[in-house]
Amino acid sequence: MALSGLFITFEGIDGSGKSTQTRLLADRLRADGGDPLLTREPGGSAGAEEIRALVLTGDPDRWSAETELLLFNAARRDHLEKTIQPALDAGRTVICDRFADSTRVYQGATRGDLRATVDKLHALMIGREPDLTFIIDMDPEEALKRGLARKSGEDRFEDFGLGFQETLRHGFLSLAHSFPQRCAVIDGGRDPAQIASEIAAHVAAHGDGPA
Repeated sequence: MALSGLFITFEGIDGSGKSTQTRLLADRLRADGGDPLLTREPGGSAGAEEIRALVLTGDPDRWSAETELLLFNAARRDHLEKTIQPALDAGRTVICDRFADSTRVYQGATRGDLRATVDKLHALMIGREPDLTFIIDMDPEEALKRGLARKSGEDRFEDFGLGFQETLRHGFLSLAHSFPQRCAVIDGGRDPAQIASEIAAHVAAHGDGPA
């Protein structure tokens, strides 16, 4: 599974297991002789990590949806400039835990009628889509239990409750329907190793296909 310059993202509701799957895929690619870059959003660069602390901690009502949208795009722009694009330009595969699709769902679909604004800002300031996106789908109630059990201190979105997570899930599934050429929905309610094998097969097939 030798890949070069592929941009792969993982999306899903909080607690769905996507972070585990990003690590497993990176490990598999390294075992196959690759040099993938594993990164995350919000974060992935020094400036973006500072913004991460602002948006993922504190009271659920700390920021309006509009302010969140601006903060996430600021973090993403810095991440793209400092981390993602240089790695892709060097021929490395980039594996990212969340990217613009999360903003489309979290701020665009659930925090107000902002989807058009989300898309305009993305086109203006980011202008880059992943080559392949895995949406880890999971029962919202179980995922929420997982997310809260981590006690990471970054629980602001989990604190919105189960109804919010259910809305997120519908948003991600709708997004997968809108972008079938790059999105693969993966059943996250299984053994992590089984999930990882399915993801690896998708990546291998994508790497063998046309650029």
